[in-house]
Amino acid sequence: MPEPTQLLAFALISLGMVLTPGPNMVYLISRSIAQGPAAGLISLGGVALGFVFYMVCAAFGITALVMAVPYAYDALRLAGAGYLLYLAWQALRPGGRSPFQVRALPKDSPRRLFAMGLVTNLLNPKAAVLYLSLLPQFIDPAQGNVLGQSILLGSLQIAISVMVNALIAILAGAIAGFLAARPLWLLAQRWLMGTALAAFAVKMAAEVRR
Repeated sequence: MPEPTQLLAFALISLGMVLTPGPNMVYLISRSIAQGPAAGLISLGGVALGFVFYMVCAAFGITALVMAVPYAYDALRLAGAGYLLYLAWQALRPGGRSPFQVRALPKDSPRRLFAMGLVTNLLNPKAAVLYLSLLPQFIDPAQGNVLGQSILLGSLQIAISVMVNALIAILAGAIAGFLAARPLWLLAQRWLMGTALAAFAVKMAAEVRR
């Protein structure tokens, strides 16, 4: 078992990382506003499952294989960048709408919401990098089973991520009424969100593998 001070340090780092805007946060906010907080929370379930997948892979050394094979890493990175560019186009295309805008659209089923949250996270190679680079820093073989320590730390990170993102999803839904009465805010937000998504995509595609 890791020392309590190690667990606290890891928790603080995990909190700082989840508060940093990224593809998962952007998707959850847009989904919560478009379809309500419940839809955002269901999507968050898919995101959480994606974290579980990467945690298990890291714990058993599978993620290390992905990082060791340039083509595998690049394929995952480019697939994620392509998905973000698609989301950016949906926001910026002529007649496009802001993810924060309340609109009458056919609602996605819970199954589709969950699946989209899962895909959004799985196509984000930063999740793999997170576990591969962060977990080893807090694992001490002298403290016992390395696999057990990896699962414990990974579970702590997932718990923090789920709690913070759940709060964000609920608050995002509450903002919809405020923005709906202010069309200029909606227009500015649409371009801001679309530009941010495109920037994430370009950064992800151009980033040099470390």
